[in-house]
Amino acid sequence: MALSFFDQFSLTAFMGIPLIALALTLPWILYPNPQTRCLNNRLLTLQAWSIRQFTHQLFLPINLNGHKWALLLASFLILLITLNLLGILPYTFTPTTQLSMNMGFATPLWLATVLIGARYQPTHTLAHLLPTGTPTPLIPVLITIETVSLFIRPIALGVRLTANLTAGHLLIQLISTATFYLLFIMPITSALTTILLLLLSILELAVATIQAYVFVLLVSLYLQESI
Repeated sequence: MALSFFDQFSLTAFMGIPLIALALTLPWILYPNPQTRCLNNRLLTLQAWSIRQFTHQLFLPINLNGHKWALLLASFLILLITLNLLGILPYTFTPTTQLSMNMGFATPLWLATVLIGARYQPTHTLAHLLPTGTPTPLIPVLITIETVSLFIRPIALGVRLTANLTAGHLLIQLISTATFYLLFIMPITSALTTILLLLLSILELAVATIQAYVFVLLVSLYLQESI
């Protein structure tokens, strides 16, 4: 029974096609394409308004050089939110519970921010490794600590997203399993557990959205430091 709880996170294939590839590509068909007409429907209007508000809030403290990342980060946020929310549905696969895939997302974005800072502001980038006014004996120690903290950023991004989503999925499965077994033994307790399961599912929806936003927000903060 303990092993079956983790079966939902295993990589599977259907007719030789990895399900993780389908889970990454098929969600895009859920979003309508903008039309060239002057009048659009309410869904397109809401979609455009949401993207515009997110982009405005995210890039408000960043200078104009960083606005080139607006399309990339907005699209990436939509992808993460869609994958996280669809993964809560029964009998679905959540690609963002795979640490390898989250590290594949985090590492190139983090490396791009570091390379941009090293190219356009090398002095400012190196200054982050040593705070102003540091005593001379502490200089090697602080440089080592700041270097480690710099290289640990993509790991923190990937582990944070994986851990939060995996913990939520496991907790939902544990409570749903307990609800099913208590249904024939203690119906009243099972009903209370069902209410708890519904509240936890609502909380998981919020966590899925917030974690996607935090991931992109941290990338934008790294970008802000570089430019």
